[in-house]
Amino acid sequence: MRSTRAFGTSARGETPTLRDIERRDLRADDVAVRVTFSGVCHSDLHAVDSHTDGSLLVPGHEFVGEVTAIGEDVTEFSVGDPVAVGNIVDSCGACDMCAAGQENFCREFPTLTYGGRDRHDGSMTLGGYAAEYVVRDRFVYHRPASLDAAGVAPLMCAGATVWEPLRRWNVGPGVRVGVVGLGGLGHLAVKLAVALGAEVTVFTTSAGKEADARALGAADVVVSTDESAMSAVAARFDVIFDTVAVAHDLSPYLRTVARDGTLCVLGFLGSLPVNMLDLALGHKSVSSGGSAGRPHTQELLDFCGEHGITADVEVLPSRKVTTAFERLRRNDVRYRFVLDLADLAD
Repeated sequence: MRSTRAFGTSARGETPTLRDIERRDLRADDVAVRVTFSGVCHSDLHAVDSHTDGSLLVPGHEFVGEVTAIGEDVTEFSVGDPVAVGNIVDSCGACDMCAAGQENFCREFPTLTYGGRDRHDGSMTLGGYAAEYVVRDRFVYHRPASLDAAGVAPLMCAGATVWEPLRRWNVGPGVRVGVVGLGGLGHLAVKLAVALGAEVTVFTTSAGKEADARALGAADVVVSTDESAMSAVAARFDVIFDTVAVAHDLSPYLRTVARDGTLCVLGFLGSLPVNMLDLALGHKSVSSGGSAGRPHTQELLDFCGEHGITADVEVLPSRKVTTAFERLRRNDVRYRFVLDLADLAD
């Protein structure tokens, strides 16, 4: 086994603290990654707050670093390569979803970066708030060295989550895009859609976010609580990406979708009521998505490298993970916290 240091917890609601953990010895198709930066996602906070079984939980499913060792069968990576890892570290590789490059929808459920079951020995995966991570080579991605490493980390979750539907709905020049919400997912949806050539409008409940939205590239901003403003954009958008993370009414946004357009709900994956009349009037659709498969994830990183796109982040030293969690509970972040874990290797 390989010893390393990580921030973990065994009690519900307890902020992770520094401790020693073990990683597996490298298998033939494994890559060892020295973790330098790991994004702090709302799902990390939710996992900590709901952890009740007493086992060790190490969060972190969007991280970057450098290759330090490779298994004997690895050919796509070399020691020293800049890499990134997302929220999936294995899948069955045999089902129709995996064959289609949609490992995120693996019929046998993908192995998650933390809190998942290792498909070989059944052990629980421990996440990227650590000095080192050992991962199957198929789920390691080449990271453009030209990009700020800390800003790349959230691309592996928030970025991948919005990128795959952006490609699915053929966002590009001439496409009118709406983005609901301007958080971790939303700000990247704006940046990526603009870079793809679309005309982007941001929906927000706060007029104070207009300057931020326009700075990210949005052509227009609509305050969604303003009925007259919403009426003025009725039936305008070809596709809307809804990144709001809590349950909410979809009807106001469906009324702004154009004929044959789509409302893609990405931020909240629970049950939401839909008024079928809102869909029927204009042959509209409601869709969703979750993370991204291997091809789209690497495509995202390559595109961001070509266009100089990273997440807007606030970097904190690893030992301030408690501060990150406390502020995240208050939604006091613009737009993503990233932990600097390089000091753990010393």
